Amino acid sequence: MAVQPGVKGTSLCIVTGASRGLGRSLALDLSASLQPGSQLVVAARGGEALRELQDGAAGSGVDVCPVQADLSGDAGLREVVRAVQRQQQQHGAPDRLLIINNAGTLGDISKHMVDFTQPGEVTSYMDLNFMSPTCLTAALLQAFPRRENFQRTVVNISSLCALQPFKSWSVYCAGKAARDMMFRCLAAEEPDVRVLNYAPGPLDNSMHEQARRETGDPELRQMFVDMHRQGQLLSCQESARKLLEILAKDEFESGAHIDYFDP
Repeated sequence: MAVQPGVKGTSLCIVTGASRGLGRSLALDLSASLQPGSQLVVAARGGEALRELQDGAAGSGVDVCPVQADLSGDAGLREVVRAVQRQQQQHGAPDRLLIINNAGTLGDISKHMVDFTQPGEVTSYMDLNFMSPTCLTAALLQAFPRRENFQRTVVNISSLCALQPFKSWSVYCAGKAARDMMFRCLAAEEPDVRVLNYAPGPLDNSMHEQARRETGDPELRQMFVDMHRQGQLLSCQESARKLLEILAKDEFESGAHIDYFDP
C-alpha cells in the first residue's frame, strides 16, 4: 500500500502512462489498496484502455478518473491538472498526494549519437520524456502546496540507463539521466516532499519487444533477445508490487535511485 505505515486517510494519486504495462499494473494495484474515498487519476493517450481500467476498478471504493491526453504538449498537461483539480473540488482535500511519472518512450534506438543531427527530433523526444514529467509535477505540487499533516510523494520511473550508457540508446539514456537529476533537485529543494527514482528492472512489455526488434547496436540487441529467450524478464505486476512495497515502508532517502533488484 503506497502510504506510510499507520497513516490513515484518503489519497489522491496520479499515474501517467497508465493504459498498459507498468502504469496499468500500478493503477490496478493502487485501486485495490487505497482507502475507500480515495481518488486515482490515470492518464495516457489510449482512451479505450483507460476506460477498461476504470471498469476494472469498479466496486473498489476508489474513484478512478481516466484522462485521455498527449502529455508531450501544453494542452495535455493542462487537461491532467484540470482533472486533478476537479477531483479535489468534488471530494475535498486529500490527506496524501502521490504522483507517479511513468509515461515515456524509447525513441529512435536504431541510431547512434552521431546520427541525431536534426534538433527537432531530439526536442520532440525530450518534450514527452523530460519536459512532461517535470512540468506536470511542478504544476501539481503548486496546486497542492505544503500544509500540516499532508503527505506528498513523487515517483519518477527511472532506468538503469539513467546511470549507465547503452550503445544506440543515447537519447533514451540522456532523458532518463536528466529526469533523475531533476527529481534529485526537487528532493533537495522541497524537503517535505518524498521523492523516489525507481528503476523497475527489465520488464516483459511492449517496450522490451521494441528493444529486441529495433536496437541499433547488435550486441545490445542480442542481449535483449537472450534475456527474453531465457525467461529473465520481470512481469509488470512483480515490479509494480515492489514499488508499492518500497513506498509503504518509506525508508528510502528522498531523491534516491532504487532499482528493483536492490536489497
